[in-house]
Amino acid sequence: MNVKQIPIADFIYQLPEEKIAKYPLQPRDGSKLLVYENGNISETVFKSIADYLPENTFLIFNNTKVVEARILFEKNTGSIIEIFCLEPSEIYSDITAAMLQQNKVQWKCLVGGAKKWKEKILIKNINYNNAVLELSAKIIEKKNDYFLIEFNWNTNISFAEVLHAAGIIPLPPYLNRKAEVIDAITYQTIYAKYDGSVAAPTAGLHFTEDVFNSLRKKNISVNNITLHVGAGTFMPVKSETIEGHEMHSEFIDVTIYFIKQLLNALKQKQKIICVGTTSVRTIETLYWIGVKIENGKWKKENAEIAVKQWDTYEMNTSLTAEQSLQKLIDWMQQNNMRQLITKTQIIITPYYQLKIVDGIVTNFHQPQSTLLLLISAFVGNNWKKIYNYASANNFRFLSYGDSSLLWKE
Repeated sequence: MNVKQIPIADFIYQLPEEKIAKYPLQPRDGSKLLVYENGNISETVFKSIADYLPENTFLIFNNTKVVEARILFEKNTGSIIEIFCLEPSEIYSDITAAMLQQNKVQWKCLVGGAKKWKEKILIKNINYNNAVLELSAKIIEKKNDYFLIEFNWNTNISFAEVLHAAGIIPLPPYLNRKAEVIDAITYQTIYAKYDGSVAAPTAGLHFTEDVFNSLRKKNISVNNITLHVGAGTFMPVKSETIEGHEMHSEFIDVTIYFIKQLLNALKQKQKIICVGTTSVRTIETLYWIGVKIENGKWKKENAEIAVKQWDTYEMNTSLTAEQSLQKLIDWMQQNNMRQLITKTQIIITPYYQLKIVDGIVTNFHQPQSTLLLLISAFVGNNWKKIYNYASANNFRFLSYGDSSLLWKE
């Protein structure tokens, strides 16, 4: 079948409002865990996940950190204009560089109440370290799907610190509630490190120090990549087929050390398990970057190394996962690169053949979403069996819901 012609109607299921978890369970590892392997379903508690992973599993986490990306500006009239920071302007090399800007930065944003924005500049004053932090915003350019906004502030702190002082955690819209103080803690993994996401890699929300200790006892290695999650992750497929859906593009940041460790794990026949869809997208992207290097489709001075939406279905290759990663490592060493920072727009569908990843730890996703398409790459049409079981057995759905461990068919 032509992948582009996959009907999104095949990925719709009934999700009653009461199945959506509005708040997380406490403790984090007290949630339910559904385990799927070879057509069989069982359930346990997340705290026991190590019992269901082989020794020497190579476990991959996304260590991105959710930023307080929603900023509310109150006008003199009392009306509110909300600015939702999506991603930095292209003038910055990556999100980290933009987050470290001081005094001024340009950001792509959504604007709630844009019709009420009559002033040239909006100003917000915040108490920061016993002083007044004055933050201003002005529109540089209006695009079809975002505003380019320049922020200015009066102290020599980074934009990441400005967001922390002035912003609000951007909860997923399907929670239908305002962010609360506790969300700043609960909507963040305990291992989050690098500022840049507007949504949490929610599969990681269940991990606690107790769980990590149980993983270490089984010699399961904990490994980190970074993909900064964009707001597009919440966007359902509205077209009849996925051809009409533009996949969101997100920044990835992976060290050469990690890629070498991953290659070694493959050579040692270790099981490669990703925590979350973002980790899967990153790891599979690495394979296709190696293919691009092999095919000579990239030179250092342009952006062709970024994986586009349909690249994986249009490029022919006979490279194994080991060969592709070795190509990538060789190329990075030749160019004296310790880190690979680029963008991925990879879309993983039911007909995608996973190149590296053996399994995924993930929550239960929205109907009609690209996340559900990705799940079907692991379990095929059995995603319906899995979701029906979860619904019938009182699993909690979406970001603050329960978890699953799904092994590739």
